[in-house]
Amino acid sequence: MRCLQKETSCPAEITICLIGNKWKLLILRELSFGTKRFGELLRKVVGISQKVLTQSLRSMEEDGLISRKVYAEVPPKVEYTMTALAKDLSKLLDLMADWGLKYKALYTKKPKTASGKDEAAALGKG
Repeated sequence: MRCLQKETSCPAEITICLIGNKWKLLILRELSFGTKRFGELLRKVVGISQKVLTQSLRSMEEDGLISRKVYAEVPPKVEYTMTALAKDLSKLLDLMADWGLKYKALYTKKPKTASGKDEAAALGKG
């Protein structure tokens, strides 16, 4: 709810405030496939530290994007799930993934021949 404390007239700014960092987006991506435990998220979100994962999960829970369920077991079992509110973001995440694929395809370098020319040019198509 901290994002609503900022005075802004731009709804996109609120969205960016909620999910505008790499880790939150990657956590949401993993949770879009279903409920996960902390250790699963730590393994699936490559490069995130335990501290940053904990901070991100707490923030996302506070903002109403994920729910946390604690089981009374030893050792404690905790599961994280996207809320209905966050599931609405799945459409946005899908659009971002599609756009990323298009960008990657557009800017991925074409293979070069030994002479340094594009393969299409070498084949007389360029």
